[in-house]
This record gives sequence, C-alpha cells and structure tokens, in this order.
Amino acid sequence: MSRKKSISTRARYVLALAGAAAVTAAVLGGAGLAGAAPASKASGTIRSGAGPGWPRTLRPSDFVARVDNPRFPLKPGSRWHYRGVDEDGRFTDHMRVTHRTKEIEGVRTTVVHDVVLKHGKPREVTRDWYAQDHHGNVWYFGENTKELDRHGHVTSREGSWKAGRDGARPGVLFPGHPRVGLTARQEFYKGHAEDHFKVLDRNASASVPFVSSHHAVKTKEWTPLEPGVAEHKYYVRGVGDVKEVTFRGPKERLRLVSFHAG
Repeated sequence: MSRKKSISTRARYVLALAGAAAVTAAVLGGAGLAGAAPASKASGTIRSGAGPGWPRTLRPSDFVARVDNPRFPLKPGSRWHYRGVDEDGRFTDHMRVTHRTKEIEGVRTTVVHDVVLKHGKPREVTRDWYAQDHHGNVWYFGENTKELDRHGHVTSREGSWKAGRDGARPGVLFPGHPRVGLTARQEFYKGHAEDHFKVLDRNASASVPFVSSHHAVKTKEWTPLEPGVAEHKYYVRGVGDVKEVTFRGPKERLRLVSFHAG
C-alpha cells in the first residue's frame, strides 16, 4: 500500500485556499457504503487526470471488480503498519483495506482506511478510493480526509476531493506495467491535489523491518503545488509500498514494519 498523502499533507498547510471549507463540504457529500452514491455516470464518460500518454477519457466498463496489481494489492482485510519520522518527530501509520466500496462516476471503488498517529493519538484520518482497469493500472478516485489536533478536534479537511466534483479527475496511482521513465499524474483537483510519479528503477534494493528485496519498483513522487519537496517510494511484489524517503525538502522517512494479507 501507499501512504498516499506524505507529500500532499504538507502542501495543505502551505496552499490552503480561501473558501476551501465550502468546497470540501460539497466534495464530502454522499460518503458511505456501496451504492450510497448515485451512479449518474454509470454509462457515461469519465475525464482522466493522468496526463500525457494516458487515456483522456474512461468509461465504467474499463474497470474490474478487484484491485490485484501485484505491487499495489488491495485485498479486503489486508493491513499495513508503518513507522516513520518527520520534522515533528516520530509517528505511526495504520492502513487497512475495508470491505466497503464506494461508487464514483459509475465506478465501484475500493475503500482504504488510513490513520496516522503521533504520541499514540490520531492526527490524520483518511478514506481513499481506488479502482483498477483492465490493464492493471490502479486509479485514484479521491479521498475524504481530516486532520486532528492532539485533543481529537478536526482542524482541517483541506485536500479532500472526489473525481467528478468541482473539476476533479482520477489519476493513476500505480501502473499495471511499470517501466523505467513512465510518468503519470496520480490525482487532479487543481490547486489541491496534483501529485505525480515517475518510475526510476524496476530492480531497486529496499530493506525494511518487514521485508528485503532487490527487485522493488522505485519511483520519484512530487507535486507542482510544493516544488521544494520530492520523495522516493519503493514497491515490492505481493506487499505494496514498503519504504518512503524524501530526498528534497523537509526530511521524512517511512518503513513498513508489518503486513497482513486479507
């Protein structure tokens, strides 16, 4: 799994826009179990946000029921536990693939629950929405996120977005066939969510408490919303995202310490 918001979380503080609360309220409407969102585009066209080299439009029929990309597997019940450190100190990250789905633009997406804790208390809680196409590409359809203070009070929902709302479009979170040099926009909600990736190596070495591999896919990830920050991520077959390290900007490291397949 990918701790998707390692860059965008910082960008929220820097780039929060006036009126974001009103926009976010609209974005967050309709969250819930499968079928809660109306399938208004069940047979329609979906505008892609992935960028050059990727389809400009998609249809719900382009997607499959499960996300089983070997380097980004989202089997319901799977759990990842990370430990990390940033400029504010140590933190942990617990991620879980739920048994819930959410229909977005006619596509039934998989819901992933992610909780970042500092000093044992939740500081960020997010639900991410993913779907996989027939080519194995994992598309990111948005997130419902909230940041909390040490007392558990919500301080921000900036960064929340959903494909099809307010011009937001899905992007490719991880490709079905990663090759060196391949790039894509992972999300597109202008001014709020514009992360990109580029594949750097298909046989990189990565060693973390849970696993060691000499065949990890190494990527560079960045956002134009925060040009002074970029990081490397490492994806291992059968597990997902195992390691993240910033190489430009504020120092942050994240390592996978345990994984349970659903």
